[in-house]
Amino acid sequence: MSWKAPYRPKGEITQGYNDGVVTVYAVTDAGPPGGLPVEKPAKKAVLRYEERRLGLQRYYQGKQNQVEVERVLRTPRRKGVSSQDLAVTEDGQQYRIDLVQSAADVYPPSMDLTLVRITQKYDVSKLDTGEEAVHGLV
Repeated sequence: MSWKAPYRPKGEITQGYNDGVVTVYAVTDAGPPGGLPVEKPAKKAVLRYEERRLGLQRYYQGKQNQVEVERVLRTPRRKGVSSQDLAVTEDGQQYRIDLVQSAADVYPPSMDLTLVRITQKYDVSKLDTGEEAVHGLV
């Protein structure tokens, strides 16, 4: 039997996603109704990513909006990932997703996540083991 190349549409660039793993969390209100809000992260997705170059235009546009853009990650396209979510890379760094953009002319369908440094850290270490944190903040 002869070797056959995998399917890829002509003219599209294949993405590798070999740089690491990012976990996306939704930040929800776990406080009692009518009480003070208690922010708690809830896992949405675990995605492989490819690190993208942070261009000067994107960097300075963030500076104009008083936002410290740290990284840009390309991940497989996934519905439900929004600019209100929290992203945690495999090294434990936490970022707020500032912008989600679909990437054109790539295979498989991908999206770029623009990540911004956050100062308020969430306790996500116990979320994978099933243990509950009291407040979710560190």
